[in-house]
Amino acid sequence: MSAQGVVERASAELSKRITGLGLRGKHHSRNGLQKTSVMERVTNVFCGGNVSSVPPDKPSRFRSKSATGVAQVHPVTPQTVRKIHLPEHPQSLQELLMDDRFLGKFFTYFSASERRTLAQVCVRWRDLLYRSPRYWSGLMPVVRCRELRQAHPQDRARLYASLLRRGFSSVCLLGAADEDALDLVHSFPLATKHVHSLSLRCSSVSDRGLEALLDHLQALFELELAGCNELTEAGLWACLTPRIVSLTLTDCINVA
Repeated sequence: MSAQGVVERASAELSKRITGLGLRGKHHSRNGLQKTSVMERVTNVFCGGNVSSVPPDKPSRFRSKSATGVAQVHPVTPQTVRKIHLPEHPQSLQELLMDDRFLGKFFTYFSASERRTLAQVCVRWRDLLYRSPRYWSGLMPVVRCRELRQAHPQDRARLYASLLRRGFSSVCLLGAADEDALDLVHSFPLATKHVHSLSLRCSSVSDRGLEALLDHLQALFELELAGCNELTEAGLWACLTPRIVSLTLTDCINVA
């Protein structure tokens, strides 16, 4: 038998079986109601059946039935309509430069170093930049201790608080002395948990000042000493702890 004959025979057999299902469906009834055949159900699905097969609409939540069974429609009041508050768009250049959504994208076009200048434009820009640590990733703040000594104690505490707000986990003390090390201990109490890396450069910190710093910075694991000529080798090894996993020494004449 050829391929065409096989297809014709299979088509005829399939049509016969579907017709048989349809004829048998007409003889079965339930509670006096005639069932639809298989072919009718298939036709209703793909081509749309009669109106009687369409399920009734779901009653609206704004409709209710009275005592007589007649549906009543309640009018829509402002209380039943959900209010949608659309965000207000800036109407001027001044409003645009103060808009949080615009500034959040605007700051991403600058490097972390350039954002230091942007933070000095106004208080709002500074607060927005200080609010997100992602703007300051990759930077290490350098504290110039000789200039910081002349500042008010509240200003020094405010400086250390700004480092914490920006999410800095490392700090560099430039030109520090023992009094600067003790001031950091008293003015920056949260550094004990948040500072992981410390760098002392061109400083006159002695063994006593270094010991005070390492006792205060309990989360410290990276230490850099560059140009610290007042430190001794005995004092350095005496205050080091096992949590220091990285130590860098440069130009410390009293440390071999």
